[in-house]
Amino acid sequence: MTDRRVVVVGYDRIELVDLACVTTGFDHANRLGADPAYRVALATSVGRAIHSDSGLELRAQERLDTLDGPIDTLVVSGGLGHEDAAGDHRLVGQVRRLAGLSRRVASVCTGATLLAAAGLLDGRRATTHWFYAERLAARFPRVRVDAGPIYVRDGPLATSGGVTAALDLTLAFIEEDHGPELARQVALGTVSYLQRPGNQAQMSMFTTSPRPEHAIVRQVCDHVVTHLEDDLAATRLAGLVGVSERHLARLFGEHVGRTPARFVRDARLEAASHLLVETDEPTSAVARRCGFASGESLRQAFVAKFATSPSRFRSAHASSHGRRPVPSP
Repeated sequence: MTDRRVVVVGYDRIELVDLACVTTGFDHANRLGADPAYRVALATSVGRAIHSDSGLELRAQERLDTLDGPIDTLVVSGGLGHEDAAGDHRLVGQVRRLAGLSRRVASVCTGATLLAAAGLLDGRRATTHWFYAERLAARFPRVRVDAGPIYVRDGPLATSGGVTAALDLTLAFIEEDHGPELARQVALGTVSYLQRPGNQAQMSMFTTSPRPEHAIVRQVCDHVVTHLEDDLAATRLAGLVGVSERHLARLFGEHVGRTPARFVRDARLEAASHLLVETDEPTSAVARRCGFASGESLRQAFVAKFATSPSRFRSAHASSHGRRPVPSP
């Protein structure tokens, strides 16, 4: 099968992290054996070099005005230059034209402004960086702006929140194309804290609190979110870092504000909520992948945390991700 062609649209004052999360995510997938592989290129107006927000110059591999299809994925990055870019009628026209040649279209952060200017988000639900959401909604009233989620899927269109949310969206694309195991390996390779579900708030348990500064606590947290299916009992976590269970509990109380067991449960529930919404896997399979002893233990944890069962949670959120609700055992 031929490579999956990914075109990233760039312009002056682009946010470098927006761009890098996408390109690095797909590159890691290639290194881990994605088949077909991703072929990623940066495209700009007439192929000229652009400058990022941080001042670094980026050289384009393609020019928008001569690009033709088919394109697997068209991605419009964000950055402080998004308003000027959205006012460039030639650039917006090229985005609109190329969107018609693409299997799926996505924006990162304020890149949603260009998709909206091209009329591609009219009547659709979309998100952007929370700081710019109100401005986007005021300028484009036909777009149903939701500032909350990390990313939103509406048919072939996907929009993501600020900056590193681009990696979450890229991981979702990789899982869609190649399955959950490859996406998990990419998340591990990029030291992503967690492959967060799209409907998780941009302000979540992993973003509202600073990453623990204490080295032992940070090591344990990183181990937990990348080994959810393993035995994560407090005794084993304490042994992993060479401290007593009591001392680890004290450190977590001081630096995380919760016990190690509570942190493990919250991380597993976040991962489970993603799998319930984004996949059709039975609840029992979701439970195993996230480290719960059984589907019933997942159900009990879900009811305690969200006051609803996994099956009802799936039914309530599946439609917002372009999926039909599916029954869960």
